[in-house]
Amino acid sequence: MKNIVILISGRGSNMEAIVRAKIPGARIAAVISNRPDAGGLDFAARHGIAVRVVDHKAYPSRETFDAALAGEIDALSPDLVVLAGFMRVLTDAFVSRYAGRLLNIHPSLLPSFPGLHTHRRALEAGVRVHGTTVHFVTPTLDCGPVVIQAAVPVLAEDDEDSLAARVLVQEHRIYPQAVRWFVEDRLQLTATGGVRVEGESAGPDGWTVPPVEA
Repeated sequence: MKNIVILISGRGSNMEAIVRAKIPGARIAAVISNRPDAGGLDFAARHGIAVRVVDHKAYPSRETFDAALAGEIDALSPDLVVLAGFMRVLTDAFVSRYAGRLLNIHPSLLPSFPGLHTHRRALEAGVRVHGTTVHFVTPTLDCGPVVIQAAVPVLAEDDEDSLAARVLVQEHRIYPQAVRWFVEDRLQLTATGGVRVEGESAGPDGWTVPPVEA
């Protein structure tokens, strides 16, 4: 059984997806938020999961907040720490503390559109494919080794909200899968900075958006 700690800042829809997946061999030890009013705390409590709050406003610096947060996490002896809409930039020391066992999900096909406002930027750039990425966290923001990605087409009638909604559906599919692979010890970090999934199968053929016509 692997202990998992999930960090949220808001409604925690990706946290909900992981909880609902009921991953064999995984125990959600706690859900921790930096905001006492985070809606996801109620969901976790209703599902019998311990909840904690480490309010970043109570700390004078990012370093002191991260130290307090790490203290709460370490008390739970986690095998994996999952960022699920945790809206804080973490210090290098915090990230290094959990190297190889800290996952994040980002709403773009990294390395495209790191940072904020990804859906707006995708529309402004005119890309035909957008999506989401689960990756291991490293000190460089949104640049860690990629575990899994999911893509959606960008439609002519899309705005930020419609594109975000379609991407979110994929987030809820791939984050539980990434956690499951970790719990099953199937993720391997390679010497070149990539990730391999033991037993993964992928066809060699690509696809186009829009499709090529006969």
